[in-house]
Amino acid sequence: MHCITSAAHSILGQTGKDPSHFLIEEAGNLLFCLSQCHLYHCACLIFFLFFSPGKFLLPGASAAALLMLGVLHAKRMYDDKKLAERKEKGLEPEFEPDLKASFLRLLPLRSMSRFWGSLMEVELPVFMRPAVYKGWARAFHSNLQESALPLEEYPSLQAFFIRSLKEGSRPIDADPNCLVSPVDGKVLRLGQLRGPGAMIEQVKGFSYPVSSLLGASSSLHDTKEEDVSGDQTEQNTPEGSNAKSWWRVSVASPKLRDQTRLSPKRGIFYCVLYLHPGDYHRVHSPADWNIFKRRHFSGNLFPTNERAVRTIRNLYVENERVVLEGRWKEGFVAIAAVGATNVGSIKLLIEPELRTNSPGSTILPSQPYNELVYEPEGTGVMVKRGQEIAGFNMGSTVVIVFEAPLSKAREDGTVSSEFDFCIKAGDRIRVGEAIGRWSQS
Repeated sequence: MHCITSAAHSILGQTGKDPSHFLIEEAGNLLFCLSQCHLYHCACLIFFLFFSPGKFLLPGASAAALLMLGVLHAKRMYDDKKLAERKEKGLEPEFEPDLKASFLRLLPLRSMSRFWGSLMEVELPVFMRPAVYKGWARAFHSNLQESALPLEEYPSLQAFFIRSLKEGSRPIDADPNCLVSPVDGKVLRLGQLRGPGAMIEQVKGFSYPVSSLLGASSSLHDTKEEDVSGDQTEQNTPEGSNAKSWWRVSVASPKLRDQTRLSPKRGIFYCVLYLHPGDYHRVHSPADWNIFKRRHFSGNLFPTNERAVRTIRNLYVENERVVLEGRWKEGFVAIAAVGATNVGSIKLLIEPELRTNSPGSTILPSQPYNELVYEPEGTGVMVKRGQEIAGFNMGSTVVIVFEAPLSKAREDGTVSSEFDFCIKAGDRIRVGEAIGRWSQS
């Protein structure tokens, strides 16, 4: 409520600023309230602006609404306090659905997001742009020094939000044996996927199938089958064998050793990155790879902030998303760009005609996703590491699923070591920084 209280005091002239200056300088903060605060915060702001004391249109209904908003806000403060206490004790947040999560399902979030998008595209007078964008940057903690253009040259908040950066602002890790971050954001979850029906952890206490995120036709399923067939020696060993049992078996049997010694051992990993509204919102390639397919899933547009992750089931599976899938030098790779409230628009540079959150599109669970195979089939679109491939409007989430080496013995005697993440949950990361790497010795 701090942003709303601040805005209200400013409107009343209690800040000591000239009113005309305030309207320009605080525009970004007001937009911040409307775009990112909880719905009841927005209601409080609207109520304050349009209903002065003694002029209520519906006194009873207004009082009831204020009481409800106060109760909801008090509950949220209580929940946030409990969460902070758990973090201080080193306890991980757990999945805990609440009333607000159920209430969100009743709202027309797709229509609301389209409306917000149209407001974001309104062209601002040139003289107002620097002050508005600076106010926005203060609210979201954005670094304006990185902007490629002067502030006056961004005609709208939308253009400012998806702005490009100065050359060299995001250096790309030069290590060939690493995968780099495709976005600026916060690491929410990461890990390795194991076994059939592999699940990605949304939050402690709730996971969702990777197949539901990427689609039933994903080639990840074929990849896992190949890995299983390649690891038959491990599966046929007695129970209780450790993860390196395939190597012990190959040592015991020369014929088996010849077959398995040079076979690559790869694992499937994932990393979930949340883009705060103040982050740079373009998506870059995490590696040199060929994009074979694109899938567009029309879905809901729930928030994807950390609170929503803790309270909404199957958040990333239910939300609208675009999945790019292909192969890099180590095998399978896919990037899922997940939309959110006010982020119905996901732009693909390799397919500019794609439109997301279109009016009239359905969000039924049985609704099939739209898939496009890029030409030429089998080659697709080749992109280089660090190359820009997509962009978001407002804050959202990216999930990357990829194959990486576990171990591989080579004919020349060298051995590639196991892939290891360079990051952990809670870390901040930027485009071009290594997510994980492996080495050769």
